[in-house]
Amino acid sequence: MAKLSVIARQTKREKLVANNAAKRKALKEAGDYAALDKLPRNASPVRLKNRCKLTGRPKGYMGKFGVCRNVFREMASAGKIPGVTKSSW
Repeated sequence: MAKLSVIARQTKREKLVANNAAKRKALKEAGDYAALDKLPRNASPVRLKNRCKLTGRPKGYMGKFGVCRNVFREMASAGKIPGVTKSSW
């Protein structure tokens, strides 16, 4: 489990990116890079990091499911993810 402060920081960034998305797009289309520089740094979507929705783990993230590989394995074994079956051959 990631530190709660790191998870909180990430959610704060996500909100800031969502709030400034339209403004960033308009400034980019207008070519006003001076005004774009004055926006907060965390308003840039590049600063976001994919994290597990349940644990906040940054590595081993599976984008299709939104969780890390460890949580995915536990959930798949428990049958909590529809359409995923344990392979055997």
